[in-house]
Amino acid sequence: MSSSPFMTPDQSRRRREASRRRRRNRRIAIVCVIALAAAVVALVVTMAPAKSHDGARGTAPAPAAPLHTPAADATAKAPAARLSQAGLPLAPAALTLTGATSTAAQPIHVSFHEPPRAGMLFNLDTGQVLWAHNPYTRLRIASLTKMMTAFLVVKAAPAGAPVLITREAVNTAGSKVGVLPLGKHVKLESMLYGLLLPSGNDAAVALAQHVAHTVNHFVSHMNAEAAKLGMGCTRYSSPSGYYDQGNYSCAADLAILAHEDLSQPRIARVTRTYSAALPFPIKGGRLFLYNNNPLLIYHYPGTTGLKTGQTEAAGRCLVATAERDGVRLGVVLLHSPAPGTQAAYLLNRAFTEVYHLPSVTDPAMPPSA
Repeated sequence: MSSSPFMTPDQSRRRREASRRRRRNRRIAIVCVIALAAAVVALVVTMAPAKSHDGARGTAPAPAAPLHTPAADATAKAPAARLSQAGLPLAPAALTLTGATSTAAQPIHVSFHEPPRAGMLFNLDTGQVLWAHNPYTRLRIASLTKMMTAFLVVKAAPAGAPVLITREAVNTAGSKVGVLPLGKHVKLESMLYGLLLPSGNDAAVALAQHVAHTVNHFVSHMNAEAAKLGMGCTRYSSPSGYYDQGNYSCAADLAILAHEDLSQPRIARVTRTYSAALPFPIKGGRLFLYNNNPLLIYHYPGTTGLKTGQTEAAGRCLVATAERDGVRLGVVLLHSPAPGTQAAYLLNRAFTEVYHLPSVTDPAMPPSA
């Protein structure tokens, strides 16, 4: 046998072949491992339960559906999402609305020549829906926003609390109380009248700052309360509703809020008032305010509230409430050509046809009211 330290050509060939076999086997082993890992991942994904986008952890809220479009009116249904429009967990509705999406279950059928874009007639105590038109269609709501502002204010602060009038409040655009004394304090209850009767945007800002220190913090409270009340259509962007961007609701949500507002005696007392003379730190010492609710202006029998609203985008809006013989009814009308006239017509039919109460002669209301 040769004792040479060098390999023969045959030995060199065999070593190269062995090396190629080892490299090929390693490649095969790596491919098998990758394939097995992919199969395991696919199996896990297939067997894992589907996760909803509205889960409470690690998911972003679903984007809000677009606002009103004519084609969507006839098909809009109750929202199924468990998150509010602000992305907060949505609680069960504070008032269960029965028959909102079933025309057959509604005892009143109306075909207005010029209908509102959305509306609802309902029992404030039971939640029975007597008539509805696009009840879950999201629309701009203008100063109906102040229904939530008032609700938060009376829950957070006593009637006699002193509200500081800031420059931001005085400089607020749109409808105003108009004589707020800069740098002085005004009794909160007087400001509440200024918020709900003439729909003062300046009062809305001052009250928001009093309750939450800043307007932005107050708006956060508004959205949190909407979620707590189960208002799935609603998102707020200001305490006044003067700016429409990002500020919207639907007839069904506003019916829930009307029920909650009138459960607060301070709000109920203000909204049924046509005029008020209030102590105020201005020349003469008194402030005279008048309600712009058309049902109060034209003395509709039994009117108890509640709030008007109007901007170019929202049109004319009204949440009207009335009571006769213990029957409490509410009407929500969004973007209506004649909110006062349409509300009175709906209420009259409900009181007489559904609850069989005697008809009451009410003063004629102008067609455009």
